[in-house]
Amino acid sequence: MSRRLLQLVMPVFPDRRMFRLHDSAVNPNAPGAPLPPVGSLISVNREQLWVGSLQEQLDVRLVIEEWDGAPPPFGDTWQEEAKCRLYLRGYLSIDEGSAGKAVHGLRLASGVGNYAVRVYASNREEAARRYAELYDAHRNPLADEFQQAKKQLEGLERYLIQFWREYLSRESPGPGRYGHGPWLAVEAGCAVVPAAPAAAGAPLPLTREAGL
Repeated sequence: MSRRLLQLVMPVFPDRRMFRLHDSAVNPNAPGAPLPPVGSLISVNREQLWVGSLQEQLDVRLVIEEWDGAPPPFGDTWQEEAKCRLYLRGYLSIDEGSAGKAVHGLRLASGVGNYAVRVYASNREEAARRYAELYDAHRNPLADEFQQAKKQLEGLERYLIQFWREYLSRESPGPGRYGHGPWLAVEAGCAVVPAAPAAAGAPLPLTREAGL
């Protein structure tokens, strides 16, 4: 049975209706970058994953998970799903475009190599529709009523992105595959706290929740 090695929960702002995940050594604006995911959930190249949103006014809720093999499917829990493959050198960045990087270098337990990726999304259309409706109910976007209503929509649009090394889905990880002790993530302006040791068969071992 596959085990979850890492979980990161955080708000992300979809600048220009997207946010980007890529190897920390990659410049996402360099020539050869993916095309913006207009009309689709994702756009990818070998080292970058760009995730499309239908709005650019609200933070979305993002969950990142690393597994030691293919995780179980979610069935109908999520409204949209996409799959791809990325080559990563062991560190993942989450880029919000003009807003900067939400994560500068999240250390992946499985190291350097090809990763299979699943992207799930829900409430993309609903978040865009409900934000547009705020202008009908509150004419002044600077008014307190508008800002309070907007705050209630933060995190309505949700994403789950799962990574796992492809070879790990075909091999049983040997002793010491991941080294010793807890794994750390280096992030801007926050600390990542290792989770308490889990019981046999439970997800391991790092959980962080930011602002949600």
